[in-house]
Amino acid sequence: MEAGRIWTFPGGIHPPERKELSNTVPIAQLPLAETYTVPLKQHIGGPAEICVSVGERVLRGQPLSKAALGQGLPIHAPTSGTVTAIGPGRIAHPSAMADIVIRIAADGKDESVPQQGLTDYTQVSRAELLERICMAGIAGLGGAGFPTAQKLALQRPIDYLIINGVECEPYISADDRLMREHAATILDGAAILLHLAGTTKGLVAIEDNKPEAIAAMREVLADYPQFSLRVVPTKYPSGGEKQLIQLLTGRQVPSKGLPIDIGLVMQNVGTAFAVSRAIRHGEALTERVVTVTGESVQKPGNYWVRIGTPVATLLQQAGFVSEGEQQRVIMGGPMMGFTLPDLDVPVVKITNCLLIPSTQELAPAQQEMPCIRCGACADVCPAQLLPQQLQWLAKAKDYDGLEQQNLFDCIECGACAYVCPSEIPLVHYYRKAKAEIRNLAREKAKAEVARERFEARQERLEREKEERLERHRKAAEARKQAQAEQVAAGGNDPQDAVQAAIARAKARKAAQQAAAKQAEQNSETSSADEDKA
Repeated sequence: MEAGRIWTFPGGIHPPERKELSNTVPIAQLPLAETYTVPLKQHIGGPAEICVSVGERVLRGQPLSKAALGQGLPIHAPTSGTVTAIGPGRIAHPSAMADIVIRIAADGKDESVPQQGLTDYTQVSRAELLERICMAGIAGLGGAGFPTAQKLALQRPIDYLIINGVECEPYISADDRLMREHAATILDGAAILLHLAGTTKGLVAIEDNKPEAIAAMREVLADYPQFSLRVVPTKYPSGGEKQLIQLLTGRQVPSKGLPIDIGLVMQNVGTAFAVSRAIRHGEALTERVVTVTGESVQKPGNYWVRIGTPVATLLQQAGFVSEGEQQRVIMGGPMMGFTLPDLDVPVVKITNCLLIPSTQELAPAQQEMPCIRCGACADVCPAQLLPQQLQWLAKAKDYDGLEQQNLFDCIECGACAYVCPSEIPLVHYYRKAKAEIRNLAREKAKAEVARERFEARQERLEREKEERLERHRKAAEARKQAQAEQVAAGGNDPQDAVQAAIARAKARKAAQQAAAKQAEQNSETSSADEDKA
């Protein structure tokens, strides 16, 4: 590793790169949109709590939700304006599902909240740095969306921090242009991440099809001796977390494990850039670089896009020309992206590309044909799985079998579907099966919680019953003790007192009965005298 050796990983493919469509011009600044739709949840984990209301004026960088470390991430206003609605709205998801969104009408002033950065981050505590990263709303910008502060908060020994600039998927060039134009900021953020990871060694990995980015990073790396540059060969999916770790270190992340289990932490170059801006300048994550590419846009390139910008607004700026009903707009690349249900969905933190291909450039999916058992899918699988077997199990809803075949080790890279001669959308089967397994796990967890609550209630009721009986027993013993003490002190026998009370009650009742009888007799006598008269 210290000598710069590059290992290899199994499988992989070499699809056409097509990065030249978008990587030849500098990153452009997208004009402000009229409205923004900011989803409440844009990362792995639970959403934060909304802290604004309809009609409230907000500034750029102002938190729209609040969260503590380990409890989700806040989202921030992308510009100044007025909150017009809070409620369900369609988000960027292949199922066209709805989620809670906050809509903001921009006022065109783009006023920001006051920002305060750190000149020397080494003079503040690790906890404060993690808090600043969390409050800036930074999640992994490579596509996973895992909260950066949570990843760094794990207390385990770290050998290396890896900065991922590979960007292996075809068409996408957002990280490429970012490294060319902002290498110093990226490495400053990488140094902050290295400090937080508690290690002294870092690796910066770039694919060899990005010579300009390699040159820009190498020039700045002279000021960062703790980092070493590694140029990896072009092969998809070399940018996958587990695959890149195997390329750089020869180590394999265990099944269902994490890189930190083998002493490694990986961050994307875009994440490192955002961390630097958050710590040095106090900036929240309100924009990111998005590649807009494909033969159906007249101005392909990379753009600084505010989080919450409608896709339609971005495509309008890029000169989108629709081909009609067959036109697809893909969020992400051609391998791992998904077709958007409509163009009103917003750009989110993990949106790295919008691909708008022509039908000649990227033909629509063909009708699925029966599997011919050629084995090509297994040959290219970088996770060394059996895609054909996984597909059969997914169709049969054999979830136990899928678990045994390590379905969740699949990174959904799409290599298997790319080489399949039968046009089987293998990844779609895996995604659906994963979703169903997660839903079953959630239902099982809910049932387990309900069972535990019921058992806890039964135990509480039984405990309260026993405590009540015990109180009654102790009260009875106390009465007996008091009576015994009264007798021992020379007082009247309690039984005599009881009998005397009963006798008094009987006497009182007899007197009442006698008085009533006497009154009745007097009444009869008076009636007789009246009759005689």
